[in-house]
Amino acid sequence: MNSQESKPKQENNNGSVESAVIDPAGSAAFQARFAIRDLQAGIISGAMAIPLTVGIAMMSDYPIKVALATVVFACFVGWVNAWIRPGNYIGAPGVAAGLAPVLALGVSNFGMENMAFVIFLTATLQAVIWKFNLQKYILIAVPSYLVEGLLAGVGLKIAINFFAMTYEITPSLETDTFLNAARIQMMLISLAGFGLFLYLFIRFQNTQPAIPYFVLIIIGIILAHFTSVPMLHVDDDPLTLALPLPKFDSAIIWFYVIGFALMLAVIDVIEQVMSNAAIEKIDPLKRQCNTNNSLLAIWVANMGASFFNGMTNLDGIAKSTTNKLAGAYTKFSVLTIGCFILFFVLNTEYLEYMPKFSLAVVMIFTGWKMIAGLFHVALHGRYELMLATICALLVYRLGIFEGLLLAMALHGLINYVVLNKTHEIQSREIIKKYLERFSGKGGAD
Repeated sequence: MNSQESKPKQENNNGSVESAVIDPAGSAAFQARFAIRDLQAGIISGAMAIPLTVGIAMMSDYPIKVALATVVFACFVGWVNAWIRPGNYIGAPGVAAGLAPVLALGVSNFGMENMAFVIFLTATLQAVIWKFNLQKYILIAVPSYLVEGLLAGVGLKIAINFFAMTYEITPSLETDTFLNAARIQMMLISLAGFGLFLYLFIRFQNTQPAIPYFVLIIIGIILAHFTSVPMLHVDDDPLTLALPLPKFDSAIIWFYVIGFALMLAVIDVIEQVMSNAAIEKIDPLKRQCNTNNSLLAIWVANMGASFFNGMTNLDGIAKSTTNKLAGAYTKFSVLTIGCFILFFVLNTEYLEYMPKFSLAVVMIFTGWKMIAGLFHVALHGRYELMLATICALLVYRLGIFEGLLLAMALHGLINYVVLNKTHEIQSREIIKKYLERFSGKGGAD
């Protein structure tokens, strides 16, 4: 560890700043003096992660129990990895909201029976990226503002998908009239829930961001005792271990599967790089992140999850921010998150106390936060905002794979026209200039 990591500064109880010497061995995974803080943070972050994981599982067409088990396994891998090669110190792993529509597309095209192999192949590609430290080249090829546009398009999909839950009523209350008294009541309840959630989020986002989630779900559970609201149903499917072997009928589908897995791997890697940049900024001890070490934890967790048909994972910004604000200092908080969620994996019946409208509010808000990333792009310039918005619309309308490729093609075409026509640079020089970016000789646009 460097000097910045070995002697960070922290505030004591009196508000003054003192030097805090951290033991290099295992400091990322556990420190006794932070154990209570990490335990508290893990419980709070775990409680917040459950509705998010449930919603992402539903959006991905994955079993809820499998999604929760994926988070548990990723947490255990992340904690073990922190003893060996720490990537970050307070990042909380979970299933990625940005990949939910991609996984749903995979389930639709390949069938759930083949998704274990797809995730295994994704993890294998990520292992190659990790081994040769290729993420820096991926970030050159795919500008960050296009990733923000991609996530905005996915966020729009999520918000629209879960909007129907805000007016869903139990079958016994259905009538010939769509807008009956029960549905109007459900709409008003959802609207009030969303308003309360926003108020609490604005008030506590910088201190205790888990409070809106706690309050919304608790009020929803209490309300369900007095009025009829649709509740979450979770199939208690057994988790089985099996080799992630492909079961494809056609040889031609292999080309699509490889391209699909590559897209999953690349998006997962880019999101982790972006998350690590944010996690480093909010680290309470100002410790530096090592993204390549984080990628090690990701591909190991993904590869392991493929043996029980699990999903992809990464250290999400929302969960990591909650983990930090809840008091986390080491990855012991992540181990606590895993243990907390494991209880619900083993006792899925308790998840059925969650009203659907509460879940809808959480996921619509999550979608909106992904769309709001476009406001950050606006700081980079009008061209970046325009292209990110086009990418978002293409992703929403055509899908992540097609939308991102078309946006990248448009970006390349515009750059070629500008360089060739405006600056009168020959095609050969344009290609040479682009390739120099990958060799480190040229700057990024």
